[in-house]
Amino acid sequence: MEIKSTIIPEVKIKVENLEKRINYVFKNKQLAADALTHSSFYNEHKRNSRSNERLEFLGDSVLSIITCEYLYSHLNEAEGMLTKIKAALVCEDSLYNFAAIHGIGECLLFGKGERTVGTVRKSTLADAVEAVLGAIYLDSGMDRAKEFILPYLIETLNESDILHDWKTTLQEIVQKNKGEILSYEIVEESGPAHDKHFVCHVKINSNVLAEGSGQSKKKAEQAAAKAALELMGIR
Repeated sequence: MEIKSTIIPEVKIKVENLEKRINYVFKNKQLAADALTHSSFYNEHKRNSRSNERLEFLGDSVLSIITCEYLYSHLNEAEGMLTKIKAALVCEDSLYNFAAIHGIGECLLFGKGERTVGTVRKSTLADAVEAVLGAIYLDSGMDRAKEFILPYLIETLNESDILHDWKTTLQEIVQKNKGEILSYEIVEESGPAHDKHFVCHVKINSNVLAEGSGQSKKKAEQAAAKAALELMGIR
């Protein structure tokens, strides 16, 4: 049975949009409204909805336990490695990517001064994902919260290089040949501040061995190292 609440039309439209995008219908629409309310919108209106900061606080913990439980159950790694993998899965970039995939930014409610930048700011969208997760957890429990976020975490883990340090592997191979020097050079940087793209060359001595790209310098270097290893027949 749906829990009714008084929600203004602008907010109702945003809630309905969110439900379509994430394929989940809230029993308590107010929870969804709160999850979508940025503090700038709340400060202008101060009615109908709270800002999403409290739900973000809850969602952060829900996300942590979902991630930790999955990693503990499926990976036979030491605590240090599990911590590293968890950090990569739930980092701002990862949650921002999830928000972008589902168009969550287009569902958020911003104050007048925040509307232009809020929909693209990584931290804002990452926080919104945690808020929506917290709202789903309160609305339907942990199992439904897992259905919302866990498939993405698993896909991210499977498709990423989190479990592989390609740079270290390449370094170990190169070190076997005395006198050869391995280096990385960022040769291209493009895109706006919130969505940078880097291209990196990995070199042995002064010769370019391979190229890689990524949303950070570190990711571009790892991609270049991986490409070099693949050229060597190492996967």
